[in-house]
Amino acid sequence: MPYLKNRIFGNIVFLWLAAALLFPSGGLCLAREEGYRIGARDVLALTIYAGGEEQQSVQLTVSPQGTINVPFIGPVKAAGLTVSQLREQIVAPLAQDYFVDPEVNLYIKEYQSLQYYITGAVTTPGLYTTDSRQTLLTLIAKAGGVMNDRGNVAYIMRDSTGKLREGETPEELISKNKSQKADLDRLLDKGDMGQNVPLHSGDVVYIPLKRDLDVAQSSIYMEGEINRPGIYPYQQGLTALNACLMAGGFKTYAAPSRTRIIREVGNRKEVIRIDLNAVKAGKIADIPLKPGDLINVPESWF
Repeated sequence: MPYLKNRIFGNIVFLWLAAALLFPSGGLCLAREEGYRIGARDVLALTIYAGGEEQQSVQLTVSPQGTINVPFIGPVKAAGLTVSQLREQIVAPLAQDYFVDPEVNLYIKEYQSLQYYITGAVTTPGLYTTDSRQTLLTLIAKAGGVMNDRGNVAYIMRDSTGKLREGETPEELISKNKSQKADLDRLLDKGDMGQNVPLHSGDVVYIPLKRDLDVAQSSIYMEGEINRPGIYPYQQGLTALNACLMAGGFKTYAAPSRTRIIREVGNRKEVIRIDLNAVKAGKIADIPLKPGDLINVPESWF
């Protein structure tokens, strides 16, 4: 298996199996459904109770139009709802027209619409469609493991697969979205399952090569109401206002007075607020930037 770091890949398989032993299928089922939005072709198991007796027990497949045909009620929109939201949509008409204090047991039996994208320093990057919720570890395993020259961090961008298809790069997604990071050294080499981030359908996982990570860590990130948001190379002596000007200046409805610099200090994020209008007027000093800083210029309230 070219490019694979055998020890790391062995750790992946070991940890994956350990997770399966630690969390039996029933527990995983509940964890999977928390926050999950039902999609087309998902299979739902529905049981209706009333008067202490089972009234109906059926399996329902979500149609391409996103509906299910619920006993007694008829078509109900399911796509886009969580399990708890859909349960409420079913209980209300049952209680109104059919039963006194009905109870509805509802869970997802088969997932058919889960999609994850992984790119960067893995053996087989690409889009993965699965019938079960993934974690960072299981998705890396599906992608064949990490490469020898991978960096020590994985970036997770929520709900970003569509943006990747539209042509945005992982680096642009990192700069425009609030990405979550996982420490791969701690996860793969030390078995720290706290770094095994649960993934949501639509997530993009990006694992930079070590050389690309070095470049990223010598960059700054511009986002918000500026004309050219994105990633820019860090330069010695660069300040917050100069960085905004380098990125094309402020948009019409920008609020430079509420600019934030988000900086990682150890394992925490420090937020530095600065009034760039006051900087322009010479009333306060500008703030020198550091590699990895993210500058956010919000929209005006008016």
